[in-house]
Amino acid sequence: MPEKPCICLEHVSKRFGKKTVVEDVSLDVHKGEIFGLLGPSGAGKTTIVKMIAGIDEATSGTIHVLNQKMPDLQVMQRIGFMAQSDALYGELTALENMQFFASIYGLKGKKQKERIYDVMNLVNLTDHIKKPVHQYSGGMKRRLSLAIALLHEPEVLLLDEPTVGIDPVLRQAIWEELERIRQNGTTIVVTTHVMDEAEKCQRLAMIRDGRLIAVGSPEKLKTETNSETIEQAFLYFGGARG
Repeated sequence: MPEKPCICLEHVSKRFGKKTVVEDVSLDVHKGEIFGLLGPSGAGKTTIVKMIAGIDEATSGTIHVLNQKMPDLQVMQRIGFMAQSDALYGELTALENMQFFASIYGLKGKKQKERIYDVMNLVNLTDHIKKPVHQYSGGMKRRLSLAIALLHEPEVLLLDEPTVGIDPVLRQAIWEELERIRQNGTTIVVTTHVMDEAEKCQRLAMIRDGRLIAVGSPEKLKTETNSETIEQAFLYFGGARG
């Protein structure tokens, strides 16, 4: 029997008052893949990721993560979520922020210390670990937020625009690490509007105006549309679907 999808959305819509921000989206994410949500700002990507994380509830339709209907508190503890805006305590040092979030995740003692230094090394912030976060640049705060999302070695990692404000060299290093994490079995969902990042995903969902306009591997989407780039494919699907 084929393995059940790690994440499954069925006819999911989300409305805020009279405004529909996500409309009738159905898609599956397989275990151990990097799945990209590609679309311009305001397309509905962040709303979809928040519903997968269990932070928002769908107005209609169903979302299952790790075979459980969301929102589910136990499943939420198995998810790492990095929001677009950094939820950090500015007056605390990076280390104190990490210790706080590690305790929420149930990490203690030697294991907590090891994980903190592992993830801070990954995002190249070890030299700044005792600096108050309010002294961090925007890019450093993004890197710290990513480190926090990785602390408890989640089975599902949801990253909303993770590399905004990060220099190209470090961006490349972060993507290399995401690929390593994926190969260890973690399922990763990334929202982006950066086309070269979309190329690094195993599969993509193209989102426009809250609707799903195409799903497939970058190569499949380019082949289907006779395009040389993902950007051309996106424009094709966006135009073809009205």
